[in-house]
Amino acid sequence: QVQLIESGGGSVQSGGSLRLTCVASGRTFSEYAMGWFRQTPGKEREPVAYINWSGRNTYYADSVKGRFTISRDNAKKTVTLHMNGLKPEDTAVYYCAASATTDSASSLTKSQFRTWGYGTQVTVSS
Repeated sequence: QVQLIESGGGSVQSGGSLRLTCVASGRTFSEYAMGWFRQTPGKEREPVAYINWSGRNTYYADSVKGRFTISRDNAKKTVTLHMNGLKPEDTAVYYCAASATTDSASSLTKSQFRTWGYGTQVTVSS
């Protein structure tokens, strides 16, 4: 099983950019699909973006499509979320997660992600 640690959160103004990085340790990173999720107080954790084990296909929530980009480097055991055009509604704690599957990113569901990081706070001010 992998262990996940996120970094890169912070505070930015609306329209700004941030890059979140998740570093994995433990078992073979390339066996896992990876995802980013976010959560605000009182709401369920929601998916932001997924990337399959090879990095060849991705999925984005409609709310971030065209603004966020997910990528991975299996040699470095990292997955990155580039966030551009940030909006106040993007404010949340962002979590990295892993799923031991070779499924396509578009077919993944939240319940398939069994390993989670501790989260990193992103705050976007207007």
